Amino acid sequence: MNSKNIDHEQLGRTLRDDVLHGNIWQSLRLDFRELKDFYIDDEKKARLEKMGWVKRTLYLIWWYVKILLLRLSPARRVLLVIGMFLILTSGNIQWQSGTIRTNPETYLLGGAIIVFVLMLELKDKLLARNELEAGRSVQYALMPQQRPKISGWEVWLHSEPANDVGGDLVDYIQLDDKRHALALGDVAGKGLRAALLMAKLQATVRALVPGYPDLSGLGDLMSRINGIFIRDSLRSIFASLVYIELHSDDRRVNMVNAGHMPLLLVKKNSADLGQVGKQAPALGIVSDAIYVPDAVEIEQGDTLIAYSDGITEARNAHGNFFGEGRLIKILKDKAHLSPEQIGQHILKEIEWFRGDARIYDDISMIIIKRL
Repeated sequence: MNSKNIDHEQLGRTLRDDVLHGNIWQSLRLDFRELKDFYIDDEKKARLEKMGWVKRTLYLIWWYVKILLLRLSPARRVLLVIGMFLILTSGNIQWQSGTIRTNPETYLLGGAIIVFVLMLELKDKLLARNELEAGRSVQYALMPQQRPKISGWEVWLHSEPANDVGGDLVDYIQLDDKRHALALGDVAGKGLRAALLMAKLQATVRALVPGYPDLSGLGDLMSRINGIFIRDSLRSIFASLVYIELHSDDRRVNMVNAGHMPLLLVKKNSADLGQVGKQAPALGIVSDAIYVPDAVEIEQGDTLIAYSDGITEARNAHGNFFGEGRLIKILKDKAHLSPEQIGQHILKEIEWFRGDARIYDDISMIIIKRL
């Protein structure tokens, strides 16, 4: 069998699988919703709500076409206009020599031009996707193991980007035989820009932490990280970061918090849940910010969690947030489980709550239990 027949058979199987198992209508509905959310701002959405469905449809089509044309390069924009013009005018009825004639050839030419523009755009997308996949591979390589082995402690780490690459930082550093460092950060925004800044922040943290052997130095550590972030970052970009240290022979957890949500502490076999970790300005906001370290005693069976706002701000199709209340309920109900089991319950609840809505923000967490 030659390659041409193989290609035809593969295309046929692909189309058949798409129809039978591709959830086409659900995918199209999600694509339309995402298209509207991405291109149509709140002001235009408010205007659409006041229109009848016919007028609303016409306005949407016009806005999409206008946005498409404005986003294309000049040459592709001209080609697309020519292709659309040929398709729209080729069906004109012409009276020639007593007969009605149309111009079907221009339909084909207009369609071919539009397909050519689409192929160029697809080529750009595939090239960009390859670059993003390479970036994602690097991010995964920089991620620590999910369950670092720390005597006296059980730890589970998780990070899930909203896009191909993400701006959340989750890291583990073994400082010596007994001292272990954990970090969770969140660079403003998401995507490639946030991912590059996250990689820079991770490198900064890893380079500086070995020089601060005790709790008293953690405030200075965060100040130095903040200074480097301001020096090397873009203007108006900030990041939150919580740095945690564990000791194999000590139940105390040392930490310093730069603009991140407080950590949640759940007591063993108890409904008590409290917040720990004094907050200070996020990185990149104030050059002379002061960071005060904190410490908390963790009893056997207690659970401590640091998390990104991608958890509490996960949204469903109606725009509702998952919220801190749902997270707290899971932590109270599942406090007796291992960190990994607690984390998996959180992820399952978010997935169930989100339904078919897309992920809007990176989801990251560090869950720590004293053995």
